[in-house]
Amino acid sequence: MKNRIRWSLVICGCMLSSLCAGQSSFSNCTAAFLGDKMVVDEYSPKGKCVVAATATGQLTLYTVNLSRTESKRVEPVPFQIAIRDKDTKTLTMYSKENLRQVDIRRVLARCRKGDAIVLLTLDNRYALPHNEILVQ
Repeated sequence: MKNRIRWSLVICGCMLSSLCAGQSSFSNCTAAFLGDKMVVDEYSPKGKCVVAATATGQLTLYTVNLSRTESKRVEPVPFQIAIRDKDTKTLTMYSKENLRQVDIRRVLARCRKGDAIVLLTLDNRYALPHNEILVQ
């Protein structure tokens, strides 16, 4: 059973990598990290990004190498942040500056539970399939 799950994850990772590389202009898959840990629970179409309202650490965006044993961050990618209001779904820019890292506590100070932190890439070479992080 474990092997079946591992192979399923490998196949999903390969499919996502193919999708990222096969898109018209996207050539690098990226993922958000909080500290050294990827925010998405599973780098697949079923993956969910959730962060506690009390989370701490540096929020970053990196290109990733996916393997069956780990998801390794490679190169930092600049990004911007918007916050999606839970009630109205309105997007508000967090900052107009291009970020390489940001203290998650500063972002969470402008969020309520149920809001989403939306990461925006600045270059269409970078695919970011898991770009919304739910605040719980």
